Amino acid sequence: MPEPLLPFDTALAQVLALGGALETETVPIGAGAGRWLAVEATAELTQPPADVSAMDGYGLRFEDLPGPVRVVGESAAGRPFAGTVAPGEAVRIFTGAYVPAGADCVMVQEEAELSGAMLGLAGEGPAGVGANIRRRGLDFDAGQVLAKAGDRLTPARMGLLAAAGLGMVQVHRRPKVALLSTGDELVPVGERPGPGQIIGSNALVISTLLAGFGADVQDLGIVPDRAEALARAIGEARGADLMVTIGGASVGEHDLVRPALLTAGAVIDFWRIALRPGKPMLAGRLPDGPLVVGLPGNPVSAFVCARLFLAPLLRRMGGSLAPHDVLSPAVTTVPLAANGPRRDFLRGVLGPGPDGPTITPFGRQDSSLLSVLAGADALLLRLEHAPAVPAGTSVSVLTL
Repeated sequence: MPEPLLPFDTALAQVLALGGALETETVPIGAGAGRWLAVEATAELTQPPADVSAMDGYGLRFEDLPGPVRVVGESAAGRPFAGTVAPGEAVRIFTGAYVPAGADCVMVQEEAELSGAMLGLAGEGPAGVGANIRRRGLDFDAGQVLAKAGDRLTPARMGLLAAAGLGMVQVHRRPKVALLSTGDELVPVGERPGPGQIIGSNALVISTLLAGFGADVQDLGIVPDRAEALARAIGEARGADLMVTIGGASVGEHDLVRPALLTAGAVIDFWRIALRPGKPMLAGRLPDGPLVVGLPGNPVSAFVCARLFLAPLLRRMGGSLAPHDVLSPAVTTVPLAANGPRRDFLRGVLGPGPDGPTITPFGRQDSSLLSVLAGADALLLRLEHAPAVPAGTSVSVLTL
């Protein structure tokens, strides 16, 4: 009797349990892009550092309106007015400039009437004291926690921390991934295949995908289907945090990855899962060496497994406290047949709809079709034993 397939959720939990957050390092903030903070980040400066004008206009005392008042100087960004605005006075001011002492509001220039040095009100004017002024510390104050450990350094968060005076950040280091493709039929990208050969494009796809999730990827190239060659490649990968193999993880006579790993002393947690596409996938660990994930050889199966399992694993190793994917709702534009015992991820295209996003799965879902995968921008989730549903049903999708 064949060994039962491991449920998807169990397999994902076991993959995530293999690896924790890697050690930390302090780097220039620009080098931390896309990485996860190891400690909370605290503002070293206050923003804005003083009361500043939100508009181009004139800084003055509200009680002096509607004027006339005398313009006695100018305050521009980087060149503040050095004096104090006295009763009956105003200062020309520009957006972002310091509001001078004595002024308590800003009259916008569109409502100002200037005659020589004398300024009067030509519109409704400021609403009251504090009008058109951004108060000191409106954005953040020195000592304020701006980001927590486990937060990712997005472009916006990097801008926030940089503005707060942080030139260096403490982050988890990038996972080092050793990638190898197996198969006598494979030739490198750029070469022309001979009889019985195909181009080994999977490594290009998977290495690009993994790099996008924060990994430093070393491609060890194509390994022939021979035990001694696999043993050498496994030895080369021992300095990595994670070894990813592509192909050779099934049960055929030439599928030698699992036996080679066992010979090297690896502990294999699982090697077949209830997933479509992607049943022949394995995960484990080499003794005193890297974590191991073996992807299927079919192009779409390899991609889907890498996206569903390796992306969350890399997030966890990189320091994320929330490594799991977040699914989104969409409405299927076509009826969906009942699903079998394996969780299915259909390739599809998102579109707009009257009640939110829609998804249209491709009619062809064969796991070898790179043309379909290249045209997809989402995976439509079909749970195990899901019943048939009509078009217009809300479903869960993972955007690519």
